[in-house]
Amino acid sequence: MSQGDISQGSRRDVLRALTAGSVVGVTGLAGCIGSPDEVGNGDDENFDTVQFGVLEPFTGAFTDLAEERHQGTELAIQQINESDEYDFTIEYNDYDTQLDPATATQRADQAVQSDGAQFLTGCISSSSALAINDFARENEVVYTPGAADVSITGDECNQYVFRFETSTAQIAEVMSQWTADELGDRIVYHIADYAYGESVLEEVETRMESTSDSYERVGVTRSDQGSNDFEAFISQISNESDEADALVVGMTGSDLAIFLSQARSRGLQNEIPIVTTTGSFRSIRTGAGDGAYDIYSGVRYVPELETGDNQEFVEAYESEYDGDVPDNFSRVGYESVRMVANGIREAGSRNPTTVAETLSGMEHETIFGPNEFRECDQQASNPVWMGECVEPESGDLATVELLEELPGEEAAPDCAETGCDL
Repeated sequence: MSQGDISQGSRRDVLRALTAGSVVGVTGLAGCIGSPDEVGNGDDENFDTVQFGVLEPFTGAFTDLAEERHQGTELAIQQINESDEYDFTIEYNDYDTQLDPATATQRADQAVQSDGAQFLTGCISSSSALAINDFARENEVVYTPGAADVSITGDECNQYVFRFETSTAQIAEVMSQWTADELGDRIVYHIADYAYGESVLEEVETRMESTSDSYERVGVTRSDQGSNDFEAFISQISNESDEADALVVGMTGSDLAIFLSQARSRGLQNEIPIVTTTGSFRSIRTGAGDGAYDIYSGVRYVPELETGDNQEFVEAYESEYDGDVPDNFSRVGYESVRMVANGIREAGSRNPTTVAETLSGMEHETIFGPNEFRECDQQASNPVWMGECVEPESGDLATVELLEELPGEEAAPDCAETGCDL
C-alpha cells in the first residue's frame, strides 16, 4: 500500500483482493493521463482495468461520514467487477485527506502521478473538494466529489467534475419554500465558518428573499469547523429567538451533532424551531441523541425510498455490511462510481476526456430512477425532501418523517443561474 493509503481492516483487504481483477502494476500506469492515444481508447489490450483514487477524510471530524461513503464506493466497485455488463474491472487505492485542502491535493497528486489513477472520487469537506476540482481540471482526470458546496458545480465547475451528491442549492430550495410557508420569514442563522457553511447562508437567504418580500435576517453567528463548545452561540441565539421565526443551521458532521445536543440541554428547541441542512443524516442523529428530536431538516436520502433500484441497493448494502443501513454518503459513493462506470462502458474508453464527454447529459438508471449529470453544470438532477426528526416509538435514534418532496427538475437552479461556464 502506498504512502497515502490507510488500512481499513481485514475485510476490506479481502474485498480489494477479490475486486482487483487482472493484475496490472499501478506504477506502470503512472504518466498515462493525457491524450486518447496515450491512455488508450478501449480497444488496446490493457483496457481490462481502470484505476480509481478514493479520497476521503478518514481522520478528523468527518471520519464516520467518510467511512459511510467509502462503504458505498466499495459496494459499487464490487458489483461492477462481478457483473457481466462491464468488460473491465476497477482497481483502487484509498487516500486520507484529513479534512485539509493541501493534504487532499497532495493525495490526489499521488493517486494520479504515482499510482496511475484516471478517476478520482470522494472528499466530503467542501474546501477539500474545491481544491480537487482545480486538480482534476489541471490534470484532466474525472472527479466525482462528495461535498455539497454550490460552487463545485457552480462558478468553480469544469468539464472533468461530475457530482451525484445533492448540492446546497437543491436542499436550500425545498428548505426555504417549506420554512417560509410553515414557520415564517424572520431567520437567524448559525453556520460553520468555511465554504459549506457560507454556501448554506447564501443559498437559503437568496431563496428566502425570492420567496418572501418581508424576509429578514435577524442575525448570524459563525463557529470554526471542528468546534465542540457552542454555549456562547446558543446563548446569543436564545436572546434573539423572540425576534425570529426559525433558526437555520448550516453545519454537518460532529459539529452539528454536538451543537444539537448542547442546544437540547439548553432547551433551545423549545424557544425556536431549528431547521438544518443535514440533521437527517443517520450519523448526526446517532451523535446528537435526543438533541435530534423535534428538529427539521432538508433530506437528500433515506433508505426507505421506493425509487429506482434503491431497495436493491439497500438489500445489497445490508448484506455486505452486516445489517448496516445505507445513508446519504453511502448512496453518494455508490452512484458516483456506478455512473462513471456506465460512462466508461458507453465511451468504450478509460480516457478521462472521452469519458467526460460521454457522461455529460447521459441518462442513467439510479436509486432515484432516471437521472443524469446535467450538460450545463454536470450536477445530478436529484429530488429533495423536507423532513422532521421525531422521537422514535422504540430505541433512541430519531426517526425521519418526510413532509414534502421537490422533484429534481424543480430543485435544481436554472442553468443560467448556476455561474457554471463549460
